[in-house]
Amino acid sequence: MTRSEQDLFSEAAITSFKLNGQFLAIAEELARPAGITAAWWQVLGAVLREPLPVAGIARAMGITRQSVQRIADLLVDKGLAEYRPNPAHRRAKLVAVTDAGYEAVRRIDPQHAEVSAKLAAELGLEQFAQIVESLTRLSAALEAIEVR
Repeated sequence: MTRSEQDLFSEAAITSFKLNGQFLAIAEELARPAGITAAWWQVLGAVLREPLPVAGIARAMGITRQSVQRIADLLVDKGLAEYRPNPAHRRAKLVAVTDAGYEAVRRIDPQHAEVSAKLAAELGLEQFAQIVESLTRLSAALEAIEVR
């Protein structure tokens, strides 16, 4: 039996929803000992390499600007992030990680590495890399067709 395009789309969506739930549950477990939530970790992770405006974080993470703003405000209140001036846009401040934010993320690293190794062992490194590549291509394709 061949599956139709619509069936494939539905299966991909349902599997993605399940994966999202699984990843969020794991992320919550990993983040908890560091005193942060999965959502906080997600926003901190988006700005580890360079500060970004809230809208840039939202685009990179595929979540709403309002959600990111709320989390960024909490992170700033907790001293895990700070707002910096944005030379490209006076009103859209940049979100940057503080030393305390880097330390929180570093506390996650050992368990993160352990879970990553277990998953790589379960799948095999080559297949794991192929899955990541396929998910990245799927995300890009969805972005390209931009259904509104």
